[in-house]
Amino acid sequence: MSDIKRTIMIVLDSVGIGELPDAEEYGDIGADTLGNMAKAVGGLDLPNLEQLGLGKIKEIEGMDAKIEARGIYGKMAEASKGKDTTTGHWELAGLVSNTPFPKYPDGFPDEVIDPFLEETGFDGILGNKPASGTVIIEELIDKHLETGNPIVYTSADSVFQVAAHEDVIPIERLYEICEIARDILTGEHGVARVIARPFVGEPGSLERTDRRKDFSLEPPEPTLLNILEDAGQDVIGVGKIIDIFAGSGVTESDHVIDNMKGVDSTIEYMGKVEEGLIFTNLVETDMIYGHRRDVDGYYQALRDFDERLPEILASLKPSDILIITADHGCDPTYKGTDHTREYVPLLMVGQNLKSDTRLETRDSFADLAATIAELHEVEPTFDGKSFVKEIMN
Repeated sequence: MSDIKRTIMIVLDSVGIGELPDAEEYGDIGADTLGNMAKAVGGLDLPNLEQLGLGKIKEIEGMDAKIEARGIYGKMAEASKGKDTTTGHWELAGLVSNTPFPKYPDGFPDEVIDPFLEETGFDGILGNKPASGTVIIEELIDKHLETGNPIVYTSADSVFQVAAHEDVIPIERLYEICEIARDILTGEHGVARVIARPFVGEPGSLERTDRRKDFSLEPPEPTLLNILEDAGQDVIGVGKIIDIFAGSGVTESDHVIDNMKGVDSTIEYMGKVEEGLIFTNLVETDMIYGHRRDVDGYYQALRDFDERLPEILASLKPSDILIITADHGCDPTYKGTDHTREYVPLLMVGQNLKSDTRLETRDSFADLAATIAELHEVEPTFDGKSFVKEIMN
């Protein structure tokens, strides 16, 4: 019988730790989010992550590889085809995706746009190309105000994004438009997310609001979240988790997008949830700094989390396990703006876990899901090899 009652899993979005063997297939040879950032800033100063063994996973400038780690350390390879947020999180929850989500580097085809126009009633769309959201709304604001048509764009991710000024297309109407797009974008064109991107302001000083909303595909098969929920355990989503899983298997959510508010929320839930999974995504490393290739901002976001880590550790109960990992890479020193195909770090600590123990590199993130399932005494329906015996005292 397991002594573990709660798992707190924190995903530091996009914090990769070196290229995967198949990185060439993704155009990512040489990508190494942590390693290359460390070189760029003259060494990482992350003392609390260092205490958990981050510098022992691989050589990282500034990190002590000889320290006695507080828990388990290692890295995991992504078995799924892809390097996006949805694919990575689904695999962390046990679902390996053998077919990558579709992407649209040349914009969306008529077979998507024509039914979108017919069902929404617009006489046209603006954009229909990959773009930075902040750039494209400034580029097309005059036409948007003149025509009232929505701005549709994509990115290096599998996303269909609809941007609109809140005075031109009210927020509830924007959500309705995105729901229509979500119903259209299935099968061959089943993008991972349809995203409502509302903004306000005047041309030259436009600002996206916090009323963004994601309309995600629901996982095609049960995940760890569903299995825990079915067993009567709490599954708390902090950050984007509710979006990534389209609400499936999440019993309660706090949809924060600010990293420090995400840490606050995680600690608050640790004070009141007795049993189950607290699943947190801290997105700023990816959304704000990784894609924009902002090395200094990315590093500062990691330092901010590292400073808060002692609070999280102090909130652990004897029957808890804390897991810190990532979902893919987004090397801020790398070319382009896309995610990067990398291993992700795995740090685990808890009173019932071994200390200073290296875990053999896992072939799939799903191994972690299988391990959590065994610890919580539920039967997984997905692939993945549990490593409980390797980590428990």
